[in-house]
Amino acid sequence: MNDSPNRTECVVSPGTQPRYPDLAGKVALVTGGSQGIGAATCRALAANGAHVAVNGRDPATAEALVRAIEEAGGTAVAAPGDATDEDALRRVRETVERALGPVELLAAFTGGKGAPAPVAELGPERWREVIETDLTSVYLALHTFLPAMYERGAGAVVTMSSSAGRGPSGANAAYAAAKAGVSMLTTHLAAELGRNGVRINCLAPSAVLVERMRRAMPPERLAEMSASYPLGRAGSPEDVAQAALYLLSDASSWVTGTTLDLTGGRGAA
Repeated sequence: MNDSPNRTECVVSPGTQPRYPDLAGKVALVTGGSQGIGAATCRALAANGAHVAVNGRDPATAEALVRAIEEAGGTAVAAPGDATDEDALRRVRETVERALGPVELLAAFTGGKGAPAPVAELGPERWREVIETDLTSVYLALHTFLPAMYERGAGAVVTMSSSAGRGPSGANAAYAAAKAGVSMLTTHLAAELGRNGVRINCLAPSAVLVERMRRAMPPERLAEMSASYPLGRAGSPEDVAQAALYLLSDASSWVTGTTLDLTGGRGAA
């Protein structure tokens, strides 16, 4: 097996990434879009000509990403707000519609409360916090933006599950339950919305090397984890972003209700 360092990550550059011409000019919102997988998805959408709304709790982080997208020639606006708050999401919708127009593409990516915890130590307060962040936030985004898509008879949505929602893992039980719920919510809505021209699919990545993981994991542990995948590396935010582009584009026009496992060959769990 090739053990060269570049097998530990794969970053798709703007000049080499696949092109989806149908995305150009469409209004896309990414919740949880200011960093990590969400930020990579915002950049990839903008590189394909979509007009991108960047959502996240921290306005400064969202604004910084918007500036970077604009400097690269893209179109973007910051739409900060708490995706677990229905009123905040209503204000996000108003901001996006005022600046760009109605949302046509939605990536509901808010989440990330998967830190390990034995179930005996997972109290009711923590359980509710994880479910709110990783499942309710997805429901609220769909509740806020799907009705207009349904009325127009067009739209594409991608939700974010996890390999932890597909089988046992090191994540806490609340996170696993929430992510499994996202996958089933996606399947249910696909059957409900399909005849009105709205598609919805789900991504379920395994370990993705976001900055938080890079900072927390010693280099030797990072190398060990990367080598455990049949493809010889862990995932990158860009890997997930490229899968999101496919599911949001017309290239997947006959795909709905699917959960796509992004696991580097390891299997769903």
